[in-house]
Amino acid sequence: MSFKTKVNHYRRKIMRGLTGGIGKGALTNINKSESLIIKKVLINRPNQRLGNTLLITPLIHEIITYSPNVKIDLFVKGKVAPIVFENFPQIDQIIELPKKPFKELIKYLNVWVKIKNKKYDLVINVDKGSSSGRLSTSFARSKYKLFGDEFILDTTQEEQIHQAQYPVYQFRKFLELFDQNILSNRIPSLNIQLSDEEIAKGKSTLNGLNKNSNKKTIAFFTFATGIKCYSNNWWSDFYKDFYPKYSEDYNLIEILPVENISMLGNKLPEFYSKDVREIAAVMYNCEVVVAADSGMMHLSVAAPTKTLGLFKDENFMKKYKPYGKGNSVVLVTENSHNGIISEIEKLLN
Repeated sequence: MSFKTKVNHYRRKIMRGLTGGIGKGALTNINKSESLIIKKVLINRPNQRLGNTLLITPLIHEIITYSPNVKIDLFVKGKVAPIVFENFPQIDQIIELPKKPFKELIKYLNVWVKIKNKKYDLVINVDKGSSSGRLSTSFARSKYKLFGDEFILDTTQEEQIHQAQYPVYQFRKFLELFDQNILSNRIPSLNIQLSDEEIAKGKSTLNGLNKNSNKKTIAFFTFATGIKCYSNNWWSDFYKDFYPKYSEDYNLIEILPVENISMLGNKLPEFYSKDVREIAAVMYNCEVVVAADSGMMHLSVAAPTKTLGLFKDENFMKKYKPYGKGNSVVLVTENSHNGIISEIEKLLN
C-alpha cells in the first residue's frame, strides 16, 4: 500500500468516525397522517466513478415513477454525471464537487451555497458510508432527509446488499411510513436512456468493425483497475477457450479502456472511444458483453445489453455484480477461468 493510499484510507476512516452519527433520528418526528408530496429532490452521491454514478439510475427511475413531474438535483463529483443523465429531463441541476477542494476553494464553497439556497421536499444520501454525502444531506434544507441507514439492514436479503438496490429499498421503506403503495415489486434496472439516434450510430460503428454484419457480436472489456484486473496471461489463456468456440458464429471484438490498453494483445478487432454514450451505444448493439469488474461493466448493463461480470472478490461481487435480469456473474481467480463459457452460453441462449 502506497503512502498516498494509506493517507486516504486513514482520512476516510477519520471522516466516517466524525460523520457517522449525523442524521440519527432524522425521521422520528414525522407526522405519518399528513400527505406526502415530493416535487423537488436532492440526491447526494459525491463520487466521480462511472460505475457508482450509473448505479443511482434505478433510484432515479423509482422516484420518477412515483412522482412523474419531479425535479431532481444531483450532488456529485467529477464530470461524468452530466453525460450519464443527458437524456433525463427530470434532472434539473447537477451540482459538482471539485476533485481537489483546497485547490479550488471558491468553487468548493459555491457548491455548498447552491445546496443551501434551495429547499427540497426530500434529500437522499445514496451511500451511508460517504462522509461528504452525510454532510451535504445534513446541510441541505428539506422537510425529509434519508441518510441511508434509517431502516434495518438485513444482509440475507439481496435487495439490501446490492449498491443499485439498497437506496431504492430505503426510499420504499420511507414511503411505507406514509402508507404509500409501492408501484412495482421489481426494482428498476440501470438505464442511461440512449436515444434512437445514438443506438443507430452505435450499430453503424459496430458494423464498421466487423467483416460480417449479419453475425451477432460478443464484446470483451478486459481492463480493470488495481487488483480487479486480470493479467495478460490470464486473458491469453481464456482467449484459447472462447475464440475457437465462438469465432465462426459470432463477431468478436475488444472494447478498450480510456487508457487504450489491450489485455488480449490486440488479437481481436478493437473499439476505442472516450465518449461514454458512444461506448454504451456500441454495447447496446452487442449480443453479450463480457467485462471485468469495472465502471464499463455497469455501462454495459445500463446500455442495456446482456452482461457477464468477472469478479475476484465474493463480497464485492454481492454488492456490485451486474444488476438485473438477463445478466450474470462469475467468481473467478487469477489462476482459473472455469465457469465463464457456461455462463456465456446461458446468456446467448
